[in-house]
Amino acid sequence: MKINFKKIIDNLLLVNLFLVIFFAIYFLISVIMQFNGKFIFIEIFQKLWNPLIVPLITILIIGSLTNGVTSWLKSKWHSQE
Repeated sequence: MKINFKKIIDNLLLVNLFLVIFFAIYFLISVIMQFNGKFIFIEIFQKLWNPLIVPLITILIIGSLTNGVTSWLKSKWHSQE
């Protein structure tokens, strides 16, 4: 059984992307609920911000930059051949 690390990393980054999108939508809903006088949703978001959401965003940005740099290097390397 061969383990394909690229596929595993791609799947983890895809899950990470959907989590970031979920928390962005949750943030928008919590801001709307805050305007309506329900502060519980924004308080939950604030408690999750440092331990969960910031690392998710950081992983997403680092993964995107790494993917961009590696694809740029591959295209530059193939064009020199």
